[in-house]
Order: sequence, then structure tokens, then C-alpha cells
Amino acid sequence: MRTRLLLGLALLSTGLLAGAFGYGAANLVPTFNAVPLDIRLSFHTELMKMNGITMQAAMGLSIVSSLTLAAVAHGRTRMLAGGAGLLALTSLLVTRFGNVPINGRIKEWARTSAPADHAEILRRWAMFNDIRTVTALVAFAVLVFAALRKPARD
Repeated sequence: MRTRLLLGLALLSTGLLAGAFGYGAANLVPTFNAVPLDIRLSFHTELMKMNGITMQAAMGLSIVSSLTLAAVAHGRTRMLAGGAGLLALTSLLVTRFGNVPINGRIKEWARTSAPADHAEILRRWAMFNDIRTVTALVAFAVLVFAALRKPARD
């Protein structure tokens, strides 16, 4: 029973995380690229104020629930949950050390002006965003697989 509840929580949290990152990659990033730079910078700055809380919570819950599931499960479920937890951790680390520093620069640019190499910096932000989106999506997919597979006496 405990394992099923943890699996449900891990599925919910990684699904929310993958969905949020997926929505951002499919909708927000193309919109960022379609509007004038000053609008993108202002919107990006405001969006990060909200995302700082909600996305960190989703990443944290994804990591903790997946790794807790790995600790109490057995066999393949343990391996799959551990892998999902490490993928969610990768999303967090990419965010913290890739996107967040660039977000700080974007915040400054919104108050002043963007540097000459801003397009390259924004491309790096998008690359980090793609990485964290894929790792979150794969974490969710791994847990879906764990939930749907026929248990083999874990």
C-alpha cells in the first residue's frame, strides 16, 4: 500500500513537472522569441518570480517522492524510481546552474539594456530549458512505465 501511494505521488509530481516544462518549451519559449526583446525581458522577469516558487517545489517533490519510492520498493521498481529521481535531480541542477544564472542576467537587462551578445546567451538559456524539459519528461515516462508494467514479484 505504501509503495502504491508513493508511486502515485511520484507520478503526480513528475507529471506536473514535465507538464509545466513541456508547456513552457512548447508555448512560452516560442512566444518569447516572437515578441520584441523588451517585452520578452519584462515578461520573463515577472514569470521567474512565480516559477521560482512553484517549479522548485515541483522539482523537490519529484526528487523526494521518486527517491523515497526507490528506497521502499524492490527490484525493477526500485531501479526505475531511482532513475526517475536522478532525472528529476538533473532537472533541478540544470535549472540551478544553467537557467537561474541567466535569469539573473535577464532581470538586469530588463532594468537596463541587453548586451550585444544577448542572442547567444538566450540560446544557452533555451538549451538548458530543453535539457531540463527532456529529463523531467523522461522521469515521468519512467514512472508511468513502472506503474503500468506487470509486477514481477518486486
